[in-house]
Amino acid sequence: MKIQECVLLLSLGLALWILGTIYYAYAGHRVLETTATRYWVSFVLSPIISAALCILILRWRHIAPSHWAVAMLLLALPGMGGEAVVLSNLGTFMPRIREASGGRYGAFLFGTYAVVLGIAEFAALPYAR
Repeated sequence: MKIQECVLLLSLGLALWILGTIYYAYAGHRVLETTATRYWVSFVLSPIISAALCILILRWRHIAPSHWAVAMLLLALPGMGGEAVVLSNLGTFMPRIREASGGRYGAFLFGTYAVVLGIAEFAALPYAR
């Protein structure tokens, strides 16, 4: 991949993280501090939606499956770094979410990043040397 493509993927990853963080700052309490059923449904849907969105970006950019692991990591890195800051200052960045829900939010994020990066890794596996 060219440097411009890498910068674009990092920028798109940053934009996705910002939008997701804004969403959870305002609506996160409805997902994290609700019934167990609603939480688990969201826990399953969030990685699926995130992965689909990232795959659409990779296809839109015509990135070969052999480069998906690297490309998906570039999309994920801004969010992973940003979430470390958010989680360590949850009350500041997410005032509508109770501090006690930080673990649930962290688990939500961890699961989403694991699925997204796992899909990319499996897509690139046949091309590994």
